[in-house]
Amino acid sequence: MVNQNLTATEIGFTHEDFAALLDKYDYHFSPGDIVPGTVFSIEPRGALIDIGAKTAAYIPIQEMSINRVDAPEEVLQSNETREFFILTDENEDGQLTLSIRRIEYMRAWERVRQLQAEDATVRSGVFATNRGGALVRIEGLRGFIPGSHISTRKPKEELVGEELPLKFLEVDEERNRLVLSHRRALVERKMNRLEVGEVVIGTVRGIKPYGAFIDIGGVSGLLHISEISHEHIDTPHSVFNVNDEVKVMIIDLDAERGRISLSTKQLEPEPGDMIKNRDLVYDKAEEMAAKYREQMLAKQQGLTVAPAEVTETVETAETEVAVVAEAEVPVVAETTETTEEEIPAAVEE
Repeated sequence: MVNQNLTATEIGFTHEDFAALLDKYDYHFSPGDIVPGTVFSIEPRGALIDIGAKTAAYIPIQEMSINRVDAPEEVLQSNETREFFILTDENEDGQLTLSIRRIEYMRAWERVRQLQAEDATVRSGVFATNRGGALVRIEGLRGFIPGSHISTRKPKEELVGEELPLKFLEVDEERNRLVLSHRRALVERKMNRLEVGEVVIGTVRGIKPYGAFIDIGGVSGLLHISEISHEHIDTPHSVFNVNDEVKVMIIDLDAERGRISLSTKQLEPEPGDMIKNRDLVYDKAEEMAAKYREQMLAKQQGLTVAPAEVTETVETAETEVAVVAEAEVPVVAETTETTEEEIPAAVEE
């Protein structure tokens, strides 16, 4: 029978010895570590977690999820074991503060970076708008759509609750910015249905000194002044008016930059026909486009073709070329026209 009245001296192992032994083998926990832990007590505004430290760690309700949590039981269950992020060092009571929210944010940033690398199109509902644009959630992160990248005739305020296809413009965890484009997603989807050398019917939506913007089924392409006719033109206004219906040929598609280049010059049976006899150009459009495609194919194969002028796509200045879904919006290296102050943080503090 064991004698339960033995003293610490008789055992040869004091309470101080036991504490020293704990200190010797105690694992050092640091902020930023991700550790396993077991829930052993749920409180009204948080929970106590056993992570193997001398004192139970604590997770407050606001750190339980990337989403809003009204009660700890929505996320945690007693005796559940899972990973936790160590948020702060020990307080005066030796207690660590934990977070699940930080782990979810880390994984969300990793996921959106992967989606951006894949040039994926994502869908998300607008939950709010501000002066600069609209707000959505992507993998739990708050994303911002600048007004210049929203392609709809609706006022921004009416977009709340509407789901939009989106492409990534900027994913920057360090600066806490997630910027997306509705316009790019729409342009890409429509561009996938178009082909270089295809003749399309469009409507003139805007005229600038350097060319005309033609709406072709909800996407605008640029008919540069140099691609209107083989003969010199002083201004596009001398050939077109806003709302004119026109036949044009697609001569370049740049899905990455969201640009469509158009031409009527390549459809002219004779130089200057766009000025002298536009109806003839439109009547012969498919025939001339077929010749253009043959010439381009032969050129790609390095063959000699019958004499005919095949004009290269005109390279225009960055400030002159724009492709939009509903209105003219200059493309400037896929950045936004929004000030730093208007872009909300992706991670809400």
